[in-house]
Amino acid sequence: MKYRRLGKTDLKVSVVGIGTWQFGGDWGKDFKQAEVDAILSKGKELGINLIDTAECYGPDHLSESFIGDFLSRDKREDWVVASKFGHHWHEKWGNAWSVDEVRQQLDESLRALKTDYIDLYQFHSGSDEDFNNDDLWTMLDKQVQAGKVRNLGISIGANTNIHQTSRATEFNAKAIQVVYNRLDKSPEEEVFYSCLEQDLGVLARVPLASGFLSGKYKPGSVFDDKVRGRREQAKIDEQLRRVEEIRQTELPEGVEMAQWALAWCLKHPAVTCVIPGCKSPEQVEANARAADLDMVPLEHPSAWVE
Repeated sequence: MKYRRLGKTDLKVSVVGIGTWQFGGDWGKDFKQAEVDAILSKGKELGINLIDTAECYGPDHLSESFIGDFLSRDKREDWVVASKFGHHWHEKWGNAWSVDEVRQQLDESLRALKTDYIDLYQFHSGSDEDFNNDDLWTMLDKQVQAGKVRNLGISIGANTNIHQTSRATEFNAKAIQVVYNRLDKSPEEEVFYSCLEQDLGVLARVPLASGFLSGKYKPGSVFDDKVRGRREQAKIDEQLRRVEEIRQTELPEGVEMAQWALAWCLKHPAVTCVIPGCKSPEQVEANARAADLDMVPLEHPSAWVE
């Protein structure tokens, strides 16, 4: 495993982390604690130290609770735990952006995670109006001073949201989370410029494009999970057609597509780490192998990178 400094923080994070949206049940599988333990234990064995979760991944902080149970039996200091705020999950996602609601969310997340602090606490895909709330950020700064939060971050909802990205340092946020993958390169247009200028860490979420870049699916595949199953089949077919074209024209011989896709993200100088989801220890192991592809001659398309 390889490690990078996360922006202006003092955190050294593995270039491959573990995303945990799937623990909430939206990806067609209901997890048990033993399965989560096996995934996180395998990650630690492979040198992964970053876990990304959120307040609304499943009802009643379900994803955080799974992680917290594991952390209570492991060494908390060995992990960088990133979580988020701004929503709740009761049958469906709802918004909760007031100062009091976010303060309550933080305390609930700390209880669920069975920890005294969160390493990176992220504004979670909120509107610019919700973001431009000085009282909210003042309260969050006080949580940093109190030690409940080590660092603040922003998980932008739109991959081109330069407004929130450009104001990150002003609000003492030190990292940006954004969707970035070979099928969606939009952060390269403005967001990554701003991240480099401000020395912000970047967590690339959905780096396998919701599994399309995993190498498991061919044109004509049909999905029945709660996330991909909502998409129009014509759009799914177009995505899979693009993946097949990438497989034939860009994938180096002898390299698995999922590992190549993760390494492709990590080649960008703005990206600190990728946070793919996983359903098994085997998938964690496969994802971790992306860290070994540094020497694979991947051509990055950003014209401004010298």
